[in-house]
Amino acid sequence: MKKLALFALFSLITITSKAQDLDALFAAGEESAERFTSDYLRPATNGLMHSMNAGWFNTADAKPLGGFEISIIANASMVKDEHKMFLLDLDTYDNEEVTFEFTDSSVRARNVATALGENNPDIDIIVRNRDFPNINERITLPSGLGDASANLLPTAFIQGALGISQGIELKARFVPKIKTDDVELGMFGAGVQFEVTKWLPADKLLPIAISGLVAYTNLNGSYDISGTSGVSGSDQRLENDTSTWLFQAIVSTKLPVINFYGGVGYIKGKSESDVLGTYTVTSGPFVTESYIDPFSVSSEVSDVRATIGTKLKVGFFRLNAEYHLSEFNAFSVGLNFGFR
Repeated sequence: MKKLALFALFSLITITSKAQDLDALFAAGEESAERFTSDYLRPATNGLMHSMNAGWFNTADAKPLGGFEISIIANASMVKDEHKMFLLDLDTYDNEEVTFEFTDSSVRARNVATALGENNPDIDIIVRNRDFPNINERITLPSGLGDASANLLPTAFIQGALGISQGIELKARFVPKIKTDDVELGMFGAGVQFEVTKWLPADKLLPIAISGLVAYTNLNGSYDISGTSGVSGSDQRLENDTSTWLFQAIVSTKLPVINFYGGVGYIKGKSESDVLGTYTVTSGPFVTESYIDPFSVSSEVSDVRATIGTKLKVGFFRLNAEYHLSEFNAFSVGLNFGFR
């Protein structure tokens, strides 16, 4: 159980551990730090929302009353190159107090790394005080993961399903609350699947099953950045709350050993990240100033997805694998056992 939960931690930790480098942007002002943080984190949190919604089903054939299934599921959304960079336009950052420039002053806009990318070599910007141009701050922009693991955003959990009546099945998934010195994280979800073919007179004769699914998933975590922050202060942390809804139409075969399933779904979700604690800027183009719980950033997804999968039955055990096509393509594998 502990190893499974730690695997689920990977996505949020790898996103938030890179966010500690964002503290240095306070030297350029709170508004600039908020804008950059939002652009930097958005691809990672959006990819995580797609990963969280894989693995909710492996058939359209709902379990009968008392039928159950316990599953160990691992998901991952796939990161495209376009998710690893974003365009940083310094003209949109200049304000009445400061101006921004790259060390290569011939350009005002260029692609820089998101939390899933890498700046290689490092990219620096210079923040100049308009009244005193000789007073400036040089900031190295944070890189993201920058290795092969950045191509996947994984999640993992334990999931249960229970048939409660003709054609209706309840589902639940969770990762037990995990707390370490720096990270606290938990995930849970609930859903209901209803098979419309169970309500037809010829149900037993039909070679396929057709179902609908509605599911909710929530992931929340906190990452303590006080020990590695580039800005003095106290109780510095990044807290994230991510919630998603899935609405899915499912169709599957009803064969004894191997079956195929698929469908079309709609994902809607929101991820909110709060930069909390006290941050005191003591150098650069600003006088000493403290920021308390300075800002929050959020991102939203609203995407259609298509799913195709297969499931193999071996006694009480079932193995399934599926693939999803959407803004972030995703795949899922599951080990399932139970009685139907």
